[in-house]
Amino acid sequence: MLDYDKEAERYDVLRGGEPRAAAAAEAVLGLVPPRARSLLDVACGTGIVTRRLAAGRPGLRVTGVDLAPGMARRAAARLPGAVVLADSRRLPFRDREFDAVSSVWLLHLARSAEDARTVVGECARVLRPGGVYVTTVDKAAAHNVGSDIDAVLAARPRRAARDAAEAVDSYALGHGLVPAGQARFTGRGQGRSPRRTIADLRRGWFMTLPPGSPLAEEFAARLAALPDQDRPRPDPVFTLRAYRKPPEPPAPRTP
Repeated sequence: MLDYDKEAERYDVLRGGEPRAAAAAEAVLGLVPPRARSLLDVACGTGIVTRRLAAGRPGLRVTGVDLAPGMARRAAARLPGAVVLADSRRLPFRDREFDAVSSVWLLHLARSAEDARTVVGECARVLRPGGVYVTTVDKAAAHNVGSDIDAVLAARPRRAARDAAEAVDSYALGHGLVPAGQARFTGRGQGRSPRRTIADLRRGWFMTLPPGSPLAEEFAARLAALPDQDRPRPDPVFTLRAYRKPPEPPAPRTP
């Protein structure tokens, strides 16, 4: 897995920068109810999307949280006083504190299905009744755009997707959340080229191909044999799903 502390300085440049952030933030806000006044962005990374969430909705108070100190420092520079260093499995916030919660590109990183379920549970816990949780699903599948790079990578070892849409639906339902919509957005600037994919492979991007392992180098050699080494293939298209925490029933009237 990538070392996100080391990645922080160059993460935005390598992952589509502002155009990708703008597309992600617009899609997330499209699923957040207009009445929301507070939003928690879980695994906010460098804050490049978080800042746009704050700027894109007047009157919306946005808080970011991330586990990697390097990422959190960059996010805090973008949103002074609004970023917390914490684990998404143990959020340091009160129950029912936020009108909306987002987690963009997070659940696929969970080490186990139980970890992913715990993250969703924490997001549900800090969400107010009537609030909405928005998260990306099927991230790995989105990167498969049918290119020659994907054909090479198809033979790599696989692991179960922690953010498979059906699994996330199950996690959400188990924590009392119900489906509330879906959106898609283009990961602008994230189209892979063979040379960039080799660099990602050697930095630990592919979890089942440890950097420096014989198998990783075998895939690097196959990628190096592809034509147009620096031509990006098509951008991925990501999927967001929204889940609502049902309002509590009114208290019974006393006679």
